[in-house]
Amino acid sequence: MKTALALSAGGMFGAYQAGAWRALAGRFDPEIVVGASAGALNAWAIASDADPQALAGEWLAPELAQLARWRLQAPWRGVFDASPLAELIQSLTSRYTPHRELGIVAVELPRLRPRLFRYPEIGWRHLAASCAVLFGYEQVRIGGAWYTDGGLLGALPLWAAAEMGAGRVLGINALPFMPSRAVRWGVRVIRALGRPPQPPPGMETRVISPSRPMGPLRDALFWRREAVERWIALGEEDARVTPLW
Repeated sequence: MKTALALSAGGMFGAYQAGAWRALAGRFDPEIVVGASAGALNAWAIASDADPQALAGEWLAPELAQLARWRLQAPWRGVFDASPLAELIQSLTSRYTPHRELGIVAVELPRLRPRLFRYPEIGWRHLAASCAVLFGYEQVRIGGAWYTDGGLLGALPLWAAAEMGAGRVLGINALPFMPSRAVRWGVRVIRALGRPPQPPPGMETRVISPSRPMGPLRDALFWRREAVERWIALGEEDARVTPLW
């Protein structure tokens, strides 16, 4: 039975996953890693056997403050400048090379269909597509189709791990619920239209999620070092007390 690590969307809350992995790396060795949105970036690094401490350090880099830089542009291109995100992803993919089976989730527009991309077909644009928050960043065109945020139809892609052959999945869900009532309503409508995929019955799962509130939506969008440090510590704490198989 193949084991997998599944990493959720969550914006800056993705730092929680880095902390959790710091506690898990010595006792959990997944054959498959899948991720959506911010979790896709962590998935790339973890599938590349990045040092857990180095992964936590990625989230502490002050350059991440540029990811939510406002830009006056056409509404359909989003409210944030996408170039710092593209530069971050290109740097990540140039420094790390996956050695484990890797899957990245994005959502095809306008049909709202989830798409699982598998390494080695994954390049930096696939990661950018998975992170392209709807109305936040410009959507990404790949192979004649437009793609948006991989967490739009469901934050934690357990189904993708199953599609890659996993029968046992450990999920780290940094976004168990949207920290905004208005956003929750909008996402609920989109998910009703898109029918989020579900993991198959009988798949063995464990899910680690924050034991304490992470903060408001603003914290998920805008980098603050003290918040990131707190989330990394919380992820490590929660993972240490989670029983595995």
